[in-house]
Amino acid sequence: MITIRYFASLREQLGKEQERIEPAGAMTALDAWKSANDGRMPPDNVLVAINQSYASLDAAVNAGDEVAFFPPVTGG
Repeated sequence: MITIRYFASLREQLGKEQERIEPAGAMTALDAWKSANDGRMPPDNVLVAINQSYASLDAAVNAGDEVAFFPPVTGG
């Protein structure tokens, strides 16, 4: 299983904090997002972390991984 977590405004928009999906062969972080969200694309500039390390949407995801999605961080 792959654990998918959503943070900040993404969690609010999607109405879920996390879910688990069964990997469908070779997957990327983008594939995991689309699998968990009815094929929809993620918002522009979404940030991704795989096992608590920043990654890109085209990074490989494997069974047992945790994939986190969160909106861009702004600061002042």
